Amino acid sequence: MTNQLIFPSTFLWGAATAAYQIEGAATEGGRTPSIWDTFSHTPGLTKLGHTGDVACDHYHRFREDIKLMTEMGLKSYRFSLSWPRIQPNGSGRANPEGVDFYQRLVDDLLENGIEPWVTLYHWDLPQPLQDAGGWPARDTAERFAEYAALSHHVLGDRVRYWTTLNEPWCSAFLGYGSGAHAPGLSDPEAAVKAGHHLMLGHGLAVQAIRDVRPDHELGITLNLYAVSPQQDTPADVDAARRIDGLANRFFLDPILRGEYPADVVEDLAKVTDFGHVREGDMEIISTPLSVLGINYYSRHVVAAPIEGVEPEPYWRAPSNWPGSEQVRFVTRGVPVTDMNWEIDAPGLVEVLERVHREYPEVPLYITENGAAFVDEVVDGEVDDVDRVAYFDAHLRACHTAIEAGVPLRGYFAWSLMDNFEWAWGYTKRFGMIHVDYDSQLRTPKSSARWYADVIRRNGLAAQ
Repeated sequence: MTNQLIFPSTFLWGAATAAYQIEGAATEGGRTPSIWDTFSHTPGLTKLGHTGDVACDHYHRFREDIKLMTEMGLKSYRFSLSWPRIQPNGSGRANPEGVDFYQRLVDDLLENGIEPWVTLYHWDLPQPLQDAGGWPARDTAERFAEYAALSHHVLGDRVRYWTTLNEPWCSAFLGYGSGAHAPGLSDPEAAVKAGHHLMLGHGLAVQAIRDVRPDHELGITLNLYAVSPQQDTPADVDAARRIDGLANRFFLDPILRGEYPADVVEDLAKVTDFGHVREGDMEIISTPLSVLGINYYSRHVVAAPIEGVEPEPYWRAPSNWPGSEQVRFVTRGVPVTDMNWEIDAPGLVEVLERVHREYPEVPLYITENGAAFVDEVVDGEVDDVDRVAYFDAHLRACHTAIEAGVPLRGYFAWSLMDNFEWAWGYTKRFGMIHVDYDSQLRTPKSSARWYADVIRRNGLAAQ
C-alpha cells in the first residue's frame, strides 16, 4: 500500500509559455511585427492598451528564468518560437540573431537537464503574411511549412519534441470569427477557411520535418473541452452537438481521421461550401502524429437558444461559433477562475478518455492546464492556494485517466510565469512565478513550490 498517487516513471513534468507573452524585445535582434504587435498597438483592442513590447523581458532574462525552472525540478520546458524573430518577413532566409537567441536558450536548457519542447506557432503570424491574406489564404500554409523546415534545420540537432500549432481553434475562430484576438477580423467564412489552412500547414510541416528526422516526436496541440447540454432535452443535446463539433471534432476528425464530420459540414452549409478544400488536403492534414497535445481549462455547458437572451462575451461570443451563433452558453454556479472559466477537473478525464476511445491511438500530453486567479504579494510571498487546489484536482484527473488506460505521457502546467494574457493584457495572472512588470522581479508562488514537490515525488498525496 502507498499513501501517494504515483505517476509512471517516464512521465514528463513540465511548464509552458509562449513567445509573444514573455519575450519582449519586440523590435530587437531583427524581429519585425507580428499580428499581435499590430493588434495590441491598435487602441481599444487590449485591456488598458497593454502590449507585448516588454512582457517578461525573457529575451534578456532567459538564463534567470531557466535557473528558476531548475530550482522547480522541471523535466521539460515547452516554449514557442517567434515566427517574425526567426523569419521576419514570413519567407526567405532565417534571421541569424533570432536563430542565435533560440540556440542559446536550447543549449542552456540542455545544460540544466531540461528537455526543450518547441511549439512552432503560438499565434504570432508575421504581419506581411496577414497583409497577403493571413490564414484564410492557402499560401500561408505553404509559408508555414517552409518556416517549420527552416526552424527544424537550425534547432533539430538538439530539439526532438516539436508541436506545429497551438490551439488552431483560437487562431481561426477568435482571430477571424469574433475578432477578439489578432488579427481582429470578423468573417465567419474566413474563420472556417483559416481553420482548414492552419491544419493544412500543420500537415505539411509534419511531413517536412519527418522527411529529415523520422525519429523526432511530432504533433499538434488542440484546446479541447468537455461539452454538456444544460438539460437532457433534444434541443439542448443538439446545441451540445453543435458546439462540440466546432470546438473539438472540427479539428480532431481531420487530423486523426482524415475527414470533416458530416454533421459539422451540414451545420456550416450557410457559411461555406468547403470549396477551399482541395483534393489531397485531407491526406496531408491526417499525416500520422507521434504525439497529440491537449490543452484543457474548462467545460462548456450549453442550451438551445432563447429569443432575446444576450450571449456572453469573449470566447463565448456568437461570432466564435459560425453556423451555431444562437446556441447559449450557461453557467452553473460552480467555482470559477479569474477568467470566469468554470473549474471542472472531471471534464479533463472525460476529454482524455474520449480521445483515447474514439480516435486512433496516439501518445497524449497535457500541453497546457492552469488557472488565473487574483494573486497578492504579501511580505514578499504569494500564497496562491486556489491555484494549488486547481493543479491538484487536475493532476488527480490525469492519474485517473492513466489508470483507465489512457496513454497520457506528460503534463505541462500553464504557465511558468505571469505574462501578457493576450487581449486581457497584464490583468490576468496564470503563472506559478509572480512577475512584477515594473521591476521584472520574479517571485515563485506557493504553487511553484507545490509543483516542485509533485515532480520530486513523481506523484500526489492520496486523499
